[in-house]
Amino acid sequence: MAGTKNEHLVNHVYDGIGVGDSDVLTRTISEEDIFLFAAVSGDRNPAHLDPAFAADDIYGHVVAHGMWTAAMVSAVLGTRLPGPGTVYLGQELHFVHPVAPGDTITARVEVTEKLPGQRLRFRTTCTNQNGREVLSGTALVKAPARKVSWPAVPMPRLALIRPGIFETYVEHARGLPGMRAGIVHPCSRGALLAAVELREDAMIEPLLIGPEARIRRVAEEAGVSLDGFAIEPVEHSHAAAARGVELAASGRVAMLVKGSLHTDELLGAVLARDGGLRTDRRLSHVYAMDVPAYPKPLIVTDAAVNIQPTLDHKRDICQNAVDLLRLLGIAEPKVAVLAAVETVNAAMPATLDAAALTVMAARGQITGALVDGPLAFDNAISPEAAATKGICSPVAGQADVLLVPDLEAGNMVAKQLIYFAGATAAGLVLGARVPIVLTSRSDPLTARIASVALAKITAARRQGAVR
Repeated sequence: MAGTKNEHLVNHVYDGIGVGDSDVLTRTISEEDIFLFAAVSGDRNPAHLDPAFAADDIYGHVVAHGMWTAAMVSAVLGTRLPGPGTVYLGQELHFVHPVAPGDTITARVEVTEKLPGQRLRFRTTCTNQNGREVLSGTALVKAPARKVSWPAVPMPRLALIRPGIFETYVEHARGLPGMRAGIVHPCSRGALLAAVELREDAMIEPLLIGPEARIRRVAEEAGVSLDGFAIEPVEHSHAAAARGVELAASGRVAMLVKGSLHTDELLGAVLARDGGLRTDRRLSHVYAMDVPAYPKPLIVTDAAVNIQPTLDHKRDICQNAVDLLRLLGIAEPKVAVLAAVETVNAAMPATLDAAALTVMAARGQITGALVDGPLAFDNAISPEAAATKGICSPVAGQADVLLVPDLEAGNMVAKQLIYFAGATAAGLVLGARVPIVLTSRSDPLTARIASVALAKITAARRQGAVR
């Protein structure tokens, strides 16, 4: 593209152009490009921006604005042929096939007629990476009469700063009917203040499960009132976990929220054979992340429960994440199975698992998603990186889910996104009969609220309360 350092744009004058002359420009479109085009043009049609809306639209997925493709034609005419000094007089367009995020589009112009008054008529086409025509038409321009070699204007770096993705989920969750949540052992200031905030925010109806005297002491020290709160008194944290599971299994609470007890205590009770919350699916943790530099929600899994998952475990981890995104309105999530490289290497077990999971998805052992791997992190989230390495994949560059090799890798990826990229991370444990909110003691209140919002939406849609 124009604008790189020391680049000069050289034009072609009318007298030096002949019928049949042509030039091209190729670019891969990302979801960020689509959002930026919407911001500049004002075209906020949800078919271009909202996966939930687009899932029920004619194509079943988000598509790029047609005029983004047409703008590529303009770029060829204005920077390549004829180039600087060209005056655009007219354009006829036919949009032949939709363009999706991740498509690589080649715009081509070819001179078909020379007309008086330095005018040229061009055939204009755009094709995708499969050679399929997505746009056709004709353009009429006035070609320059003077030869020019002009330094390209440096292009600014653009960053997409969009409203927080979780804000939409939080607002939606607030609008759902009241839902009781079991707050398991809220015996720290942070856990109790979060419960108070969530109740005041009309997000949930908390049921505090733990030693009543200790809970009231923490509330007094924190300067908050427990008026109106229901308390389920038990002796200690182990008993709180067991009682929370019992209440969830009986339907008295629709979700569990980890308080100040250890994760192992809570999940141990959830996994108890007589607890009533186990399913045939393995438990797994998801970090549902709102990364400011990424145009959509991004799930990292598993970063907190399964330390060294087997291939069968990874199948369940993958399916749990896919099912969550489908409940949130993403019809066919894209799962990138991460490894250090994008090629299968027998000495790197993560690449073998990734290849196996890709085949398992193709054979119906993972359903409702596009799964591809192995993919390195850059190829999973950057269309440009994927294009540079020649990776042709429906997932590369536009992943909804990053399925990591093991807990250590997942924890490092998630924490780097939180602390370096400013991500907000909602933490949930999936695979049980109710969603389990699992956040870190260091998580801010915004992350806790987002976690409960996602759990509430998930629980409501599982129950059929939301269609």
